[in-house]
Amino acid sequence: MKIILTTLNSRYTHSSIALRYLYANLNELQKSAAILEFSINDALQSVAEKLLINEPSIIGIGVYIWNVSFVRELIHLIKKISPDTTIVLGGPEVTHEPFRVNLDEADFIIQGEGDLAFYKLCKELINSKQPKNRIIKMNMPNLKEIKLPYRYYTDEDIQNRYIYVEASRGCPFECEFCLSSMDERVRAFNLDELLEEFETLWQRGARNFKFIDRTFNLNIKTATKLLDFFLRKEPPYFAHFEVIPDHFPISLREKITKFPHGSLQLEIGIQTLNPEIANNISRNLKLGKIRENISFLENETGAHIHLDLIVGLPDESLESFGKNLDELVSLSSCEIQIGILKKLSGTRINRHDIEQGMVYSDIPPYDILKNSQLSFNDLQIMKRFARFWDLTYNSGNFKKSITLLWQNNSVYKNFYAFSSWIYTQTNSTWKISLQRLGELLFIYLTEIKDLESSIVAHDMLEDMMKLKGRAIPSYLKEFSTNFTTNAKKGTAGFNKRQN
Repeated sequence: MKIILTTLNSRYTHSSIALRYLYANLNELQKSAAILEFSINDALQSVAEKLLINEPSIIGIGVYIWNVSFVRELIHLIKKISPDTTIVLGGPEVTHEPFRVNLDEADFIIQGEGDLAFYKLCKELINSKQPKNRIIKMNMPNLKEIKLPYRYYTDEDIQNRYIYVEASRGCPFECEFCLSSMDERVRAFNLDELLEEFETLWQRGARNFKFIDRTFNLNIKTATKLLDFFLRKEPPYFAHFEVIPDHFPISLREKITKFPHGSLQLEIGIQTLNPEIANNISRNLKLGKIRENISFLENETGAHIHLDLIVGLPDESLESFGKNLDELVSLSSCEIQIGILKKLSGTRINRHDIEQGMVYSDIPPYDILKNSQLSFNDLQIMKRFARFWDLTYNSGNFKKSITLLWQNNSVYKNFYAFSSWIYTQTNSTWKISLQRLGELLFIYLTEIKDLESSIVAHDMLEDMMKLKGRAIPSYLKEFSTNFTTNAKKGTAGFNKRQN
């Protein structure tokens, strides 16, 4: 193989659509090219061994915020072992400067959408034509000229990984923390061709489709046709879309209500519900529509909703963040992902640095360390808050019992107290077993919150035992006399005598 396309995905179940675009557009060079994917958990010397075993002339590497530090080490290894191998980098992490990870050992960097540029560069290198510039800045390619990548997902990909797809590129909004705001023009692929490719994937057995479009429901006609594609199929299947929270006309609502429970996942980037903060970061916020649409999705559909909030936005206090969280929990019982603000190269969030005292780490993922509203200690606490929120609220393992923490009071204040307490018990946010986590929650609810043990145990048993095969935890055994499970139906509960 003369050309190897590779990247380090964040986990095995992920696949790289970018590598498949590059491969699809290599034209006559495709016969001497191959895709080799790895994850950041793989040993880098083993990765280097597998990449170099066929002595490639060119290795193209996709670089992202989650893998850039590993890529730097991988480049170093490759150059030590095979200095004549040409390394070409591309991807979001090298598209905008400054580079905060030293990638000087790479030979070439393609900035922007490299679908067509990588082929041109490879052809020049193979024909011994040395490009003038190490950094190649690309204009946005015409999507009509790009060959689609979907046939290059392997059978193994289809069986074991998410299949990433897209119907459009770009975003019309100008949120200052987001790289997508750099490309304000939305461009769409030919929908008929796209649906043919999706049909082929379906016939090959693909059932997990993850759309990477930033604004799926911007064009309602396109969104409707894509939803119709899945509605014509026999479940089970899973389709993930990132949607605009304030744009759900009646025609779109009608389609969404038809999806079987759990087959549709909608990711909604809320980030903040504070109008002043939203205005600070050039984010469009139509609160009335957002509340109305979340309520609709929660109460009238079987869609799985994923909402996003960010800690550390310019001028947003913890009190303001807490109000955001309280309101979202009151609107929906769905997953709420709590993220920490990051400063990505190329974004306009840097305009607040001086006025708001924004200080960020220069080590990936470039998260905020402090600002005028939040101290370093505040942000450390909130990182732990976010982690424990994932382990308890978002995990679904404590669906009923976790709500005992607040019981119609402030979600934020009560969970803040709980996350601070649990950290004193564990001194860690990682490698906490489900058994240990449940026991800590039980202790906190009964001893710190002083709730009746039998009431807490009732809810925790129903939470913990809803999945068949689990043993009743030791700390709940004394309360489980009348508790029964139905492994065939996957249900659990107390018998009527106790109810």
